[in-house]
Amino acid sequence: MSAISSRAVRIHQHGGPEQLVVDQVHVGEPGPGEIRIRHHAVGLNYIDVYHRTGLYPMPMPAQLGMEGAGVVEAVGDGVTHLQVGDRAAYASNPAGAYCDVRVMPAKCVCKLPDAISFETGAAMMLKGLTAQYLLKRTLPVGGLQAGDFVLFHAAAGGVGLIACQWAKALGLRLIATAGSEAKCQLALANGAEHAINYTAEDFAVRVKDITGGKGVKVVYDSVGKDTWDKSLDCLSPFGLMASFGNASGPVAPFAPGILGPKGSLYVTRQTLFTHIATRETTQSMADELFAVVASGAVKIHIAQRYALEDVQQAHRDLEARKTTGSTILTL
Repeated sequence: MSAISSRAVRIHQHGGPEQLVVDQVHVGEPGPGEIRIRHHAVGLNYIDVYHRTGLYPMPMPAQLGMEGAGVVEAVGDGVTHLQVGDRAAYASNPAGAYCDVRVMPAKCVCKLPDAISFETGAAMMLKGLTAQYLLKRTLPVGGLQAGDFVLFHAAAGGVGLIACQWAKALGLRLIATAGSEAKCQLALANGAEHAINYTAEDFAVRVKDITGGKGVKVVYDSVGKDTWDKSLDCLSPFGLMASFGNASGPVAPFAPGILGPKGSLYVTRQTLFTHIATRETTQSMADELFAVVASGAVKIHIAQRYALEDVQQAHRDLEARKTTGSTILTL
């Protein structure tokens, strides 16, 4: 069968948003363990910026994008959980979602329930599965119980708004931080019990006030350099510092010895792709995500839509922290 032509956003060298170009590429048939999917919508995530800038280096030319939803067009040998014509969504390595059509590994692609639209599917998979592994799988000593305090940075972003709602459904008392009063109000409207504008006040002092000096059991941090040191001071003894991103820059090297005097703390650096390394785990996590979204307990806020050709502006807005909730590229 002849190859299919597809638009694809690629970079030919690492750098700023101007490196993003829309190329025409040829897409062939899926091999063993692969599918070909035609996207209806594609998700935008901060990891895409890391790939573009070279913080996470990629061989050139590189096609970006980690999240999408669409219809399965072809299925390779050995794929049994998907069929031609299935509605599907994914968050998956390797990158390459910024396109009309792609061939990709099938193991992280899940059937999308009829109750969930393609746009919602594209907006929620990477961010929703991230919230799932943080709140359900990245836990302090003794786990988390209803009534426990947790601190979540960048809570008005795509992952954050999902986490605010999911935490409330679990009975957790989530303290949100964000970079403006408007973003704080958004976090509160989505289930955060408290919200702190960390550009206007010292969030570590405020967290201690909120918790009566006890601190929180876990800090979930995708900001990195700018929030790291004070986040450690927010933790109760044996608390967990869970890093899962570095939007403000990588965390500087630190001496593990500081963790003892601060309360025998734990530190972990998590990635989604470790958690979804197997088909079984991916499906189990996705099933939980689909269930909370379909029930209405978690609503996916798509606050920005950009045409594929406007991807440069989408990246500029994301890096400038002008976005809230989830962002998608429309096709």
